[in-house]
Amino acid sequence: MMPDQATPDGRADPAAGLAPVEPGVPAADPVESAIARLYGEPLLRLPTDLYIPPDALEIFLEAFEGPLDLLLYLIRKQNFNILDIPMAQVTLQYLKYVDQIRKHNLELAAEYLLMAAMLIEIKSRMLLPKRQDALVEEADDPRAELVRRLLDYEQIKQAAVQLGTVPQLDRDFLRPSLPVEQGLAPVWPEVDAHDLQRAWMDVLRRAKLTQHHKIGREELSVREHMSAILRALQGARFVEFSELFDGHAGVPVVVVHFVAMLELAKETLIEITQAEPFAPIYVRLAYSPA
Repeated sequence: MMPDQATPDGRADPAAGLAPVEPGVPAADPVESAIARLYGEPLLRLPTDLYIPPDALEIFLEAFEGPLDLLLYLIRKQNFNILDIPMAQVTLQYLKYVDQIRKHNLELAAEYLLMAAMLIEIKSRMLLPKRQDALVEEADDPRAELVRRLLDYEQIKQAAVQLGTVPQLDRDFLRPSLPVEQGLAPVWPEVDAHDLQRAWMDVLRRAKLTQHHKIGREELSVREHMSAILRALQGARFVEFSELFDGHAGVPVVVVHFVAMLELAKETLIEITQAEPFAPIYVRLAYSPA
Protein backbone atom coordinates (compact mmCIF):
# COMPACT_ATOMS: atom_id res chain seq x y z
CA MET A 1 0.00 0.00 0.00
CA MET A 2 1.40 3.40 -1.02
CA PRO A 3 1.58 6.32 1.40
CA ASP A 4 -1.36 8.05 -0.28
CA GLN A 5 -3.52 4.93 -0.21
CA ALA A 6 -6.54 4.72 2.07
CA THR A 7 -8.43 2.00 3.85
CA PRO A 8 -11.64 0.64 2.41
CA ASP A 9 -13.70 2.87 4.69
CA GLY A 10 -12.07 5.99 3.16
CA ARG A 11 -9.74 6.92 6.11
CA ALA A 12 -6.00 7.33 5.76
CA ASP A 13 -3.97 4.32 6.67
CA PRO A 14 -1.88 5.22 9.77
CA ALA A 15 0.66 2.54 8.94
CA ALA A 16 1.28 3.91 5.44
CA GLY A 17 4.96 4.50 4.76
CA LEU A 18 6.11 2.06 7.48
CA ALA A 19 8.07 -1.12 6.91
CA PRO A 20 5.99 -4.14 5.83
CA VAL A 21 5.05 -6.58 8.53
CA GLU A 22 6.07 -10.16 7.98
CA PRO A 23 3.48 -12.90 8.52
CA GLY A 24 3.56 -14.36 12.03
CA VAL A 25 5.49 -11.37 13.48
CA PRO A 26 3.53 -9.03 15.79
CA ALA A 27 3.27 -5.48 14.52
CA ALA A 28 5.38 -2.83 16.31
CA ASP A 29 3.66 -0.21 18.40
CA PRO A 30 3.58 3.08 16.44
CA VAL A 31 4.22 5.05 19.65
CA GLU A 32 7.43 3.14 20.37
CA SER A 33 8.66 3.52 16.76
CA ALA A 34 8.09 7.30 16.79
CA ILE A 35 11.03 9.46 15.70
CA ALA A 36 10.26 12.17 18.26
CA ARG A 37 7.40 13.81 20.09
CA LEU A 38 5.89 17.11 19.06
CA TYR A 39 3.62 18.77 21.63
CA GLY A 40 3.21 15.38 23.31
CA GLU A 41 2.15 13.58 20.11
CA PRO A 42 4.38 10.89 18.50
CA LEU A 43 6.07 11.93 15.25
CA LEU A 44 6.14 8.90 12.92
CA ARG A 45 7.82 10.48 9.88
CA LEU A 46 9.90 13.55 9.13
CA PRO A 47 7.95 16.51 7.74
CA THR A 48 8.57 17.24 4.09
CA ASP A 49 8.85 21.01 4.66
CA LEU A 50 11.48 20.79 7.47
CA TYR A 51 14.16 23.50 7.04
CA ILE A 52 17.52 23.09 8.76
CA PRO A 53 19.78 26.19 8.52
CA PRO A 54 23.38 25.52 7.45
CA ASP A 55 24.87 26.95 10.67
CA ALA A 56 22.83 24.56 12.81
CA LEU A 57 25.04 21.59 11.96
CA GLU A 58 28.35 23.40 12.55
CA ILE A 59 30.81 21.42 14.70
CA PHE A 60 33.85 22.94 16.35
CA LEU A 61 36.36 20.26 17.23
CA GLU A 62 38.69 22.62 19.11
CA ALA A 63 37.74 25.71 21.09
CA PHE A 64 40.48 28.18 22.03
CA GLU A 65 40.37 30.99 24.53
CA GLY A 66 42.54 33.33 22.50
CA PRO A 67 45.51 33.61 20.14
CA LEU A 68 48.03 32.46 22.76
CA ASP A 69 45.91 29.40 23.49
CA LEU A 70 45.81 28.47 19.80
CA LEU A 71 49.54 29.05 19.36
CA LEU A 72 50.37 26.98 22.43
CA TYR A 73 48.12 24.19 21.13
CA LEU A 74 49.93 24.10 17.77
CA ILE A 75 53.34 23.95 19.46
CA ARG A 76 52.43 21.25 21.98
CA LYS A 77 50.52 19.15 19.44
CA GLN A 78 53.60 18.73 17.24
CA ASN A 79 56.06 18.50 20.17
CA PHE A 80 57.97 21.60 19.15
CA ASN A 81 60.51 23.06 21.55
CA ILE A 82 58.90 26.20 22.90
CA LEU A 83 62.35 27.79 23.30
CA ASP A 84 63.16 27.14 19.61
CA ILE A 85 59.89 27.60 17.71
CA PRO A 86 59.97 26.82 13.94
CA MET A 87 58.22 30.02 12.89
CA ALA A 88 57.59 28.96 9.28
CA GLN A 89 55.53 25.87 10.15
CA VAL A 90 53.72 27.44 13.10
CA THR A 91 52.85 30.59 11.17
CA LEU A 92 51.47 28.56 8.25
CA GLN A 93 49.25 26.43 10.50
CA TYR A 94 48.12 29.48 12.44
CA LEU A 95 47.08 31.34 9.27
CA LYS A 96 45.08 28.32 8.08
CA TYR A 97 43.04 28.36 11.29
CA VAL A 98 42.54 32.13 11.01
CA ASP A 99 41.24 31.74 7.45
CA GLN A 100 38.66 29.21 8.71
CA ILE A 101 37.29 31.42 11.48
CA ARG A 102 37.22 34.49 9.20
CA LYS A 103 34.56 32.78 7.12
CA HIS A 104 32.23 32.37 10.09
CA ASN A 105 33.05 35.04 12.66
CA LEU A 106 34.86 38.15 11.49
CA GLU A 107 34.79 39.81 14.91
CA LEU A 108 36.48 36.81 16.50
CA ALA A 109 39.07 36.69 13.73
CA ALA A 110 40.16 40.29 14.42
CA GLU A 111 41.74 39.24 17.71
CA TYR A 112 43.64 36.43 16.02
CA LEU A 113 44.81 38.64 13.14
CA LEU A 114 46.89 40.74 15.53
CA MET A 115 48.85 37.67 16.60
CA ALA A 116 49.14 36.61 12.95
CA ALA A 117 50.76 39.95 12.13
CA MET A 118 53.20 39.46 15.02
CA LEU A 119 54.13 35.96 13.77
CA ILE A 120 54.71 37.27 10.24
CA GLU A 121 56.91 40.06 11.61
CA ILE A 122 59.00 37.60 13.64
CA LYS A 123 59.32 35.31 10.63
CA SER A 124 60.45 38.23 8.45
CA ARG A 125 63.05 39.36 11.00
CA MET A 126 64.46 35.85 11.16
CA LEU A 127 64.82 35.77 7.36
CA LEU A 128 66.97 38.92 7.32
CA PRO A 129 70.70 38.24 6.88
CA LYS A 130 72.78 38.54 10.03
CA ARG A 131 75.65 41.03 10.26
CA GLN A 132 79.10 39.51 10.20
CA ASP A 133 80.76 42.32 12.16
CA ALA A 134 82.27 40.67 15.25
CA LEU A 135 82.39 43.97 17.11
CA VAL A 136 78.64 44.28 17.08
CA GLU A 137 76.96 42.24 19.76
CA GLU A 138 74.55 39.60 18.58
CA ALA A 139 70.99 40.91 18.49
CA ASP A 140 68.31 39.38 20.66
CA ASP A 141 66.22 36.52 19.31
CA PRO A 142 63.02 38.04 17.83
CA ARG A 143 61.10 35.08 19.30
CA ALA A 144 62.12 35.90 22.89
CA GLU A 145 59.13 38.11 23.69
CA LEU A 146 56.70 35.58 22.18
CA VAL A 147 58.30 32.71 24.13
CA ARG A 148 58.03 34.68 27.36
CA ARG A 149 54.33 35.35 26.78
CA LEU A 150 53.66 31.70 25.92
CA LEU A 151 55.44 30.43 29.06
CA ASP A 152 53.54 32.87 31.27
CA TYR A 153 50.23 31.91 29.66
CA GLU A 154 50.95 28.18 30.03
CA GLN A 155 51.81 28.64 33.69
CA ILE A 156 48.60 30.57 34.35
CA LYS A 157 46.56 28.01 32.42
CA GLN A 158 47.99 25.12 34.46
CA ALA A 159 47.28 27.00 37.67
CA ALA A 160 43.68 27.55 36.52
CA VAL A 161 43.32 23.82 35.86
CA GLN A 162 44.60 23.03 39.35
CA LEU A 163 42.18 25.53 40.85
CA GLY A 164 39.38 23.89 38.88
CA THR A 165 40.06 20.60 40.67
CA VAL A 166 39.30 22.19 44.04
CA PRO A 167 35.78 21.21 45.16
CA GLN A 168 33.33 24.05 44.69
CA LEU A 169 29.96 24.68 46.23
CA ASP A 170 26.97 23.89 43.98
CA ARG A 171 29.30 22.17 41.50
CA ASP A 172 30.91 19.29 43.40
CA PHE A 173 28.89 19.35 46.60
CA LEU A 174 25.77 20.95 47.99
CA ARG A 175 25.22 22.59 51.32
CA PRO A 176 22.84 20.41 53.37
CA SER A 177 19.61 21.99 54.43
CA LEU A 178 16.86 20.57 56.61
CA PRO A 179 13.34 21.96 56.67
CA VAL A 180 12.29 23.11 60.12
CA GLU A 181 8.61 23.24 60.88
CA GLN A 182 7.66 26.22 62.98
CA GLY A 183 4.40 26.36 64.81
CA LEU A 184 2.24 29.45 64.94
CA ALA A 185 2.07 29.52 68.74
CA PRO A 186 5.43 30.51 70.31
CA VAL A 187 6.80 28.13 72.92
CA TRP A 188 8.58 30.04 75.69
CA PRO A 189 11.26 28.30 77.76
CA GLU A 190 10.73 27.83 81.48
CA VAL A 191 12.67 30.17 83.77
CA ASP A 192 14.36 28.71 86.83
CA ALA A 193 14.34 30.66 90.14
CA HIS A 194 18.14 30.53 90.30
CA ASP A 195 18.43 31.98 86.79
CA LEU A 196 16.08 34.81 87.78
CA GLN A 197 18.14 35.48 90.90
CA ARG A 198 21.38 35.64 88.93
CA ALA A 199 19.79 38.01 86.41
CA TRP A 200 18.59 40.28 89.26
CA MET A 201 22.05 40.32 90.90
CA ASP A 202 23.58 41.23 87.56
CA VAL A 203 21.19 44.16 87.21
CA LEU A 204 22.09 45.37 90.72
CA ARG A 205 25.80 45.10 90.00
CA ARG A 206 25.46 47.16 86.83
CA ALA A 207 23.33 49.72 88.66
CA LYS A 208 26.08 50.25 91.25
CA LEU A 209 28.63 50.77 88.53
CA THR A 210 26.56 53.48 86.87
CA GLN A 211 25.44 55.37 90.02
CA HIS A 212 26.08 59.13 90.09
CA HIS A 213 27.58 61.26 92.87
CA LYS A 214 26.15 64.76 93.01
CA ILE A 215 28.41 67.44 94.44
CA GLY A 216 26.73 70.41 96.01
CA ARG A 217 28.23 73.87 96.01
CA GLU A 218 28.84 75.52 99.39
CA GLU A 219 29.38 79.27 99.57
CA LEU A 220 32.41 80.02 101.76
CA SER A 221 33.71 83.56 102.26
CA VAL A 222 37.31 84.26 103.21
CA ARG A 223 36.34 87.69 104.62
CA GLU A 224 33.82 86.15 107.01
CA HIS A 225 36.45 83.75 108.34
CA MET A 226 38.92 86.64 108.73
CA SER A 227 36.39 88.48 110.90
CA ALA A 228 35.75 85.31 112.94
CA ILE A 229 39.50 84.92 113.64
CA LEU A 230 39.80 88.55 114.76
CA ARG A 231 36.84 88.13 117.10
CA ALA A 232 38.38 84.96 118.57
CA LEU A 233 41.69 86.76 119.29
CA GLN A 234 40.13 89.75 121.02
CA GLY A 235 40.52 89.65 124.79
CA ALA A 236 43.20 86.95 124.60
CA ARG A 237 46.91 87.54 124.52
CA PHE A 238 47.87 84.30 122.80
CA VAL A 239 45.69 81.58 121.21
CA GLU A 240 47.11 78.26 120.21
CA PHE A 241 47.02 77.64 116.47
CA SER A 242 44.92 74.43 116.60
CA GLU A 243 42.27 76.04 118.83
CA LEU A 244 41.27 78.39 116.01
CA PHE A 245 39.99 75.48 113.87
CA ASP A 246 36.80 73.46 114.22
CA GLY A 247 37.55 69.82 113.37
CA HIS A 248 33.86 68.98 112.84
CA ALA A 249 33.32 71.66 110.20
CA GLY A 250 34.74 69.64 107.31
CA VAL A 251 37.75 69.98 105.07
CA PRO A 252 36.46 72.85 102.88
CA VAL A 253 35.71 75.03 105.94
CA VAL A 254 39.12 74.30 107.51
CA VAL A 255 40.90 75.17 104.26
CA VAL A 256 39.08 78.47 103.88
CA HIS A 257 39.73 79.25 107.57
CA PHE A 258 43.46 78.66 107.06
CA VAL A 259 43.50 80.87 103.96
CA ALA A 260 41.79 83.60 105.98
CA MET A 261 44.51 83.33 108.67
CA LEU A 262 47.21 83.70 106.02
CA GLU A 263 45.49 86.77 104.60
CA LEU A 264 45.42 88.34 108.09
CA ALA A 265 49.12 87.60 108.56
CA LYS A 266 49.82 89.10 105.15
CA GLU A 267 47.99 92.28 106.09
CA THR A 268 49.91 92.33 109.45
CA LEU A 269 46.69 92.14 111.45
CA ILE A 270 47.85 89.07 113.36
CA GLU A 271 51.18 87.55 114.29
CA ILE A 272 52.05 83.86 114.21
CA THR A 273 54.80 83.11 116.72
CA GLN A 274 56.75 80.15 118.10
CA ALA A 275 59.06 80.12 121.11
CA GLU A 276 61.47 77.48 119.78
CA PRO A 277 61.65 74.79 117.05
CA PHE A 278 58.99 72.10 117.36
CA ALA A 279 57.22 74.18 120.02
CA PRO A 280 53.48 74.94 119.84
CA ILE A 281 52.45 77.71 117.47
CA TYR A 282 50.49 80.65 118.83
CA VAL A 283 48.50 83.40 117.16
CA ARG A 284 47.88 86.89 118.55
CA LEU A 285 46.73 90.25 117.40
CA ALA A 286 49.43 92.49 116.07
CA TYR A 287 50.36 95.56 118.11
CA SER A 288 49.57 98.79 116.41
CA PRO A 289 52.44 101.30 116.35
CA ALA A 290 52.25 104.07 118.90
